[in-house]
Amino acid sequence: MEFGLFFFANDTSEAGQSGKYDLIFDAARWADANGMARLWIPERHFHSFGGLSPNPSVLAAALAGVTRRIQICAGSVVLPLHDPIRVAEEWSIVDNVSGGRVGLGIASGWVPNDFVISGHQDDFDNRKQVFRDKTEILRRLWRGEPHKVCNPLGEEVDLRIMPRPVQPDLPIWITAAANPETFREAGTIGAHVLTHLLGQTVEDLATKIVQYREAWDAAGHAGRGTVTLMLHTLVGDDDDEVHDLARAPMMTYLGASFDLASRHLASVPFLKDPGRIDVSQLTPELAEAALEASFEKYFYMGSLLGSYDKCLATVDRLAQLDVDEVACLVDFGLAPQIVLKGLENLNVLRKLANPEPLRAA
Repeated sequence: MEFGLFFFANDTSEAGQSGKYDLIFDAARWADANGMARLWIPERHFHSFGGLSPNPSVLAAALAGVTRRIQICAGSVVLPLHDPIRVAEEWSIVDNVSGGRVGLGIASGWVPNDFVISGHQDDFDNRKQVFRDKTEILRRLWRGEPHKVCNPLGEEVDLRIMPRPVQPDLPIWITAAANPETFREAGTIGAHVLTHLLGQTVEDLATKIVQYREAWDAAGHAGRGTVTLMLHTLVGDDDDEVHDLARAPMMTYLGASFDLASRHLASVPFLKDPGRIDVSQLTPELAEAALEASFEKYFYMGSLLGSYDKCLATVDRLAQLDVDEVACLVDFGLAPQIVLKGLENLNVLRKLANPEPLRAA
């Protein structure tokens, strides 16, 4: 099992406040020195939730300068918002600066306000097809193949991006969760998968991973794809201690984006039909109860929150389901010193989960 770090902080800082990226850089340096596989950086717009990273290529370039071996990945570029030429150019620079360590998670997007960036009103309604079309263009551009466009003079021209990337093919992860077809499409085109437990159970995920592997094999791709699962993470000595440390920060974190957190309510037992609830109409008391239930669901059913034994059992179960990497979301509101201490504990967990390769090394 590989382990990476996923950054998706809720940005509560004020204008003029410095140091808001310190934890990301400290954790990245630590991950680079301690055997973690990847760093994951989101793309978010117009919202505090993930708001430190409106353009992951900018942050990725900065992280490339302070790391030496770890892979640096977008988690994820919302491809329908952008011209694939620009995406290919920006990440080719990062690939060069990092010495060929780029990976790109890409997604079709789902937040309507984000699509003001695309400049085309119909991109939101057609985002699935736009995503497919731009994915193919992006991969061709990365390989150095010409991209035919029409310039303002009406001339058809073949364009190739500069600088040329270090890696001949772009490692791509397709962001997928609720829709099994997205898993199958990722397998068919030979892409990796980045997923999470927002709106799906571990049992749901197990079925989709089987479908992904079958589609990969049916398409005749060599090797096997990578399934990366994002999980909120804090590892410690004792379940109760970690529960108490994580509870209030994570409830605040979930509440910062209640439109996202509402998807978790499908598993909250006291709600008969959560899919029909308008979360904006919840009373403060019911909202608090829903967030409490959501945190408890995460803690016991969908996270690396808890003791070494509890988290190792989770990792073992995920390995049995054919998950390849756990992308550990660590910046969900905890104090920086708690996060950094938790990283040391996470490294112990990584070694416990991978005893054979480490002994051989």
